[in-house]
Amino acid sequence: MGQKINPLGFRLGATQGHHSLWFAQPKKYSEDLQEDQKIRNCIKNYVQKNMKIASSVEGISCIEIQKRIDLIQVIIYMGFPKLLIEPRRIEELQMTVQKELNCVNRKLNIAITRIENPYGNPNILAEFIAGQLKNRVSFRKAIKKAIELTEQAGTKGIQVQIAGRIDGKEIARVEWIREGRVPLQTIRAKIDYCSYTVRTIYGVLGIKIWIFIEEE
Repeated sequence: MGQKINPLGFRLGATQGHHSLWFAQPKKYSEDLQEDQKIRNCIKNYVQKNMKIASSVEGISCIEIQKRIDLIQVIIYMGFPKLLIEPRRIEELQMTVQKELNCVNRKLNIAITRIENPYGNPNILAEFIAGQLKNRVSFRKAIKKAIELTEQAGTKGIQVQIAGRIDGKEIARVEWIREGRVPLQTIRAKIDYCSYTVRTIYGVLGIKIWIFIEEE
């Protein structure tokens, strides 16, 4: 049967780069990996806590981590950086992450970059769809709205898949909609992908989004 591979890992070195850049001794590798995960979770939790209730979308597309001997550089790519524009908030976030890591001899530096087309990014779209599904909007409506938003952002194709107890039905099923072309087999094609879990009242739904950006 067709083996599905993560489109980002499949394109590493061709059209896709790593989100964490550092070198480690084999014995220390697992610790560093867990540290990265801690940093990412800590930032996401902080943003979630301080979100305004009005917009359900956090707008974090990805968090890049670069480590040197005495410095950890974290770059947060955001679609709507209203929350973290104030320097006070960034300092507070730095303190929170440093407490979580308790790193004494390393400096932590957090920078924020704004993305041009937020809705051309799968993570932000998935959050948008998740917000809609939590408000009990029918899943087809939510997906169609998301696809409209992506088309305005100027992408070449998108595929959205939702799995689980859709609309609270007893039997779980998988539904997907594709617009434009999504060439998953072509390594040259720059494809952005994310999988996202939503906790609804009936249970957990999984959202997967593939966005075809351009061909190199």
